Amino acid sequence: MRIAIVVGAGPAGLMAAETLARAGLRVTVIEQCQTPGRKFLMAGRGGLNLTHSESLPQFLTRYGEAKPWLQPAVEAFPPQALCSWAEGLGHKTVVGSSGRIFPESFRATELLRSWLIELGELGVSLQTGLRFTGFLPPEDDGPKLVIGCVPKDGPVKEFGADVIVLALGGASWPRTGSDGTWTPLMSKMGIGSAPLTPTNCGYRVTWTPVFREHFAGVPLKNVRCSIGATASRGDAMITSTGIEGGPIYALSDALHSLGTKPHLMLDLAPDIAHGVLKTRLENTRTNLSLPKLLERTAKLSPVAISLLREITRNNVPREPERLADLIHRAKLKLDGPEPIARAISTRGGILEDELSSDWMLAKLPGVFVAGEMLNWTAPTGGYLLQACFATGRAAAVGALRWLDKTC
Repeated sequence: MRIAIVVGAGPAGLMAAETLARAGLRVTVIEQCQTPGRKFLMAGRGGLNLTHSESLPQFLTRYGEAKPWLQPAVEAFPPQALCSWAEGLGHKTVVGSSGRIFPESFRATELLRSWLIELGELGVSLQTGLRFTGFLPPEDDGPKLVIGCVPKDGPVKEFGADVIVLALGGASWPRTGSDGTWTPLMSKMGIGSAPLTPTNCGYRVTWTPVFREHFAGVPLKNVRCSIGATASRGDAMITSTGIEGGPIYALSDALHSLGTKPHLMLDLAPDIAHGVLKTRLENTRTNLSLPKLLERTAKLSPVAISLLREITRNNVPREPERLADLIHRAKLKLDGPEPIARAISTRGGILEDELSSDWMLAKLPGVFVAGEMLNWTAPTGGYLLQACFATGRAAAVGALRWLDKTC
């Protein structure tokens, strides 16, 4: 029986393992954490957003420059196939009001539990608590590919296989095992990769102590955020160190392009036209306090009003034209992204040029790569998980094709 090793027990790795096992291979999954799928479980804390219901052509645009690279994998395992897979494990999916797709329970734990049972029934062996340390020279009469893995306490263990799938993740949420420690190993073997940097993350802001004390943890509701012509709308969250949330994550690429000291334009009253707001300000009693004026004319919340004071250093203009401009175009200076450990995902990873069309490393025949350790990124909304599942399956299919050609 042909043997496969998958390194990494996240969505990409487990999907690769399932695909290989269904093809009749004996599969071992190696995971450095004590339990599998820890990042998958973390992603599902607020409701597991598996994928998105928008049309596939629109869906594929969410991968930006990586679209041509990822498109074959996602087309071969599109959102509909991912939903059917989940339902095959006994978990129906539902479409939320935003078009995002979730398992009916909205929880990752039940889906992962069902998946692990299914993998066990397919004969997949799970080896946890082992950190991948690199490739070892094969013996003349042994397996073609050999890797070393180290337990927390103990000597290096060797694993041999006919094919290997690496699904080691990026570097966000390192306590889940996705810590990026594979990058120097790949570099030593001459495999090129782009640096891992945070994306889909919050941005740091130097708040005044008073603002931070009163508003850390308070949502900034219904705000439109923009960088030039690129905009996103939703609820942002003020944190003790800055600002985060869906509309910030959606601008990750635009913010990244601005360098180390980006800025964000905020429209705090996106449903009120500029002319209407100006007229309201002109026709409201001038003796009102600033909070009363802004609440009455622009429906601003206390956090939005205080944010205007924060941005202007407590010098909010009262002249209607200037005040309306400020409400619609408040410029928030950012100090850069939050640390990579606090990011939802990472940008960077193994370059496309290092892989064949079947997701195999050209410099390591028989070794395939999937998931977030590849150089692509996407916004939140189901696009990240979809590509992890799809590339995991694509890498496994590539491995099976390679085996058919070489064995």
